[in-house]
Amino acid sequence: QVQLVESGGGLVQAGGSLRLSCVASLRISDFQTMGWYRQAPGKQRDLVAAITAGGTTNYADSVKGRFTISRDSAKNTLYLQMNSLKPEDTGVYYCKWVSNFKTNYWGQGTQVTVSS
Repeated sequence: QVQLVESGGGLVQAGGSLRLSCVASLRISDFQTMGWYRQAPGKQRDLVAAITAGGTTNYADSVKGRFTISRDSAKNTLYLQMNSLKPEDTGVYYCKWVSNFKTNYWGQGTQVTVSS
């Protein structure tokens, strides 16, 4: 059973920064893509950023230039560095890892609240 444990959420003022972490119980090499999703209250869960096994990244337009996705293979950890945070970035952030067998695994979610 794959486990993904997220951390790093919290309350921050607009313009501030947070770094989210997502630690997996398996090796990064067992996965083909990893990503972060955000779900605001009353809205659907949307992709924020993703990274492939080859290192290709993509970002939602709303976070380009402010957020950076990265990974540490030695620690089996996915990160999301969030800078210049805005109130509209508020929501529950989930990490999702897609295995080489195309199975999706989700973290439990971590709350990010940006005050104006």
